[in-house]
Amino acid sequence: MKKFLPWIIIGILVIGLYSWGKSFNNTAVNLNEGVKEAWGNVQTSYQRRNDLIGNLVNTVKGAADFEKSTLEAVVNARAKATSITIDPANVTPEQLAQYNQVQGGLSGALKSLLVTVERYPDLKANQNFLKLQDELTSTENTIQTARTRYNEAIKPYNIHVNEFPNTILAGILNFDEKPYFDAEAGANQPVQVDFSN
Repeated sequence: MKKFLPWIIIGILVIGLYSWGKSFNNTAVNLNEGVKEAWGNVQTSYQRRNDLIGNLVNTVKGAADFEKSTLEAVVNARAKATSITIDPANVTPEQLAQYNQVQGGLSGALKSLLVTVERYPDLKANQNFLKLQDELTSTENTIQTARTRYNEAIKPYNIHVNEFPNTILAGILNFDEKPYFDAEAGANQPVQVDFSN
């Protein structure tokens, strides 16, 4: 029996390591799929906003004397926002920051458009415009919710791959930590409200 004891110990170690590796990998894969799903929801929300912005711009173009530069800024920001794509399986903090920056640029251009609209009573009374504006507000809330859920999906994944001893297998199996969505640049600044007009 003593002769087989080392083989039994080695067999138990091999089975234990295999079980640990299989468990780690399967959990990481499941959590990673949750992250991908959450990212898909973020992209769907942004796509809806981009579609609404296109309709909003076309409605505003109907106001013949509307500032052309404001519309061009929105159209250009929308084009930039739709040009960046991210693979959620391989996202880096830099990619996410760049994505966040162009989406923030689009949000800023859109805010300028909506502020400028205040000077056009006919446009403000246009039912199509009002409906699109309401849908856009709802979509902004959906985007915020999708981003929050993305961050919530990232947390258990990051915990799983960063806990010891899982971090050893994470490095070997290429399960890297994923970045969280941060607030847009300047979001911590107070909003400037001007009632002088």
